[in-house]
Amino acid sequence: MVASRKAAAVSRRPVARVRLLSGGNPQIAKGHGDEAVRAYLAAMPGWKREVGRRLDNLITHAIPDVRKAVKYNSPLYGLDDEHWFLSFRCFARYVKVTFFRGAKLQPAPDVRSKVAGVRYLHIDESEPLDEARFISWVKQASKLPGNRL
Repeated sequence: MVASRKAAAVSRRPVARVRLLSGGNPQIAKGHGDEAVRAYLAAMPGWKREVGRRLDNLITHAIPDVRKAVKYNSPLYGLDDEHWFLSFRCFARYVKVTFFRGAKLQPAPDVRSKVAGVRYLHIDESEPLDEARFISWVKQASKLPGNRL
């Protein structure tokens, strides 16, 4: 009987709501490690959640010793806790993957940035991700000097 009352009390606790910023990007607390990134992925809205989980899975399998963090309401991937080679975030109609040294990738992602050297990949709901090309970019990007954020 006591256990069922405790379970009922737990189920009545308010669930922490994640605020979605403009474009639907989750506002997530800054943190290092897989747990912080999993919180971001769980908060991604709609179809973007599956895209985020797929990206995380592909990155983790391509670079088994990848480091993860959440800063600036975006998951970051790098080879140490200060230098990052990739990030992504939600926008209204797509997920934007940022390659911090993307201009050096072969072939370079199509979407240019105002920041020199940065390139983007936009993943739309209606277009499948070219996983082989994405993995190639991840492996190439991991070998370039990362951004200090």
